[in-house]
Amino acid sequence: MVLYIIGLGLFDHKDITLRGLEAVKSSNRVYLENYTSILHCPHEQLEEAYGKTIELATRTDVESESDKILEGADVEDVSFLVVGDPVCATTHTDLMIRAREKGIKTRVIHNASVMGAAGSSGLHLYNFGSTVSIPFFTSGWKPQSFLDKLEFNRRGDMHTLCLLDIKVREPDFEAMTKGKTVYLPPRYMTVNQAVEQIIEVLPTRESEYKIKEGTLCVGMARLGHDDQCIKAGTLEELRGEDFGGPLHCFIVCAEEVHELEVEAVEEFFVEGSVWKKK
Repeated sequence: MVLYIIGLGLFDHKDITLRGLEAVKSSNRVYLENYTSILHCPHEQLEEAYGKTIELATRTDVESESDKILEGADVEDVSFLVVGDPVCATTHTDLMIRAREKGIKTRVIHNASVMGAAGSSGLHLYNFGSTVSIPFFTSGWKPQSFLDKLEFNRRGDMHTLCLLDIKVREPDFEAMTKGKTVYLPPRYMTVNQAVEQIIEVLPTRESEYKIKEGTLCVGMARLGHDDQCIKAGTLEELRGEDFGGPLHCFIVCAEEVHELEVEAVEEFFVEGSVWKKK
């Protein structure tokens, strides 16, 4: 018996592979990880397409109470569905480790992810360094560790893919003080919010490899979808651009961008970009 960890791709119920669909149909229980990313269709549509009841798995279910998912996976097939590719988030690797410790056989079924789809920008994937995550700032918490990694990449002349924060099932602390369990509406960081946060903390950065006024950046939204949006320019040029609905991600380019990459990105330059004149 097997715990299948199955990538669903980037768009909707149709993006699952044939191998993944066969695994789902053979499973007695099916879970959908519901907090690191989103599909552009409700999970009920997945249930209808796959012919299975699908239980939504929260961060708590996966990271703190995974025994519920793993229970019985040594005697029956269980599918754990992940938007994108299963091995692009450390939380899924952790689930595989815990399954292995319990003697449960696991099998990963891969699919498209933002890591590969970022190549839609025209930038060469082999010129990328470490991927970073940009969290939502709060009034008392404005971490800059992602900028440390970003500047490290730029020191090596590498691009940086920035994954933007998602807040799902975020507790309403004001309601909790009144004894109520209430969750705030989901929040998905936009390219514009990421840019604003970077601009806010840039004056505090002293590295010679920090983002500069003319650094080429690429904002992307809904990669792999029919209405995906890609726009390129400087931070200031992208600041007010409309990228539409979630999910968004962001690329900060290397100190030096290869001429073939510039030529490929050219179709995405915003109107009036200084990069159009280079």
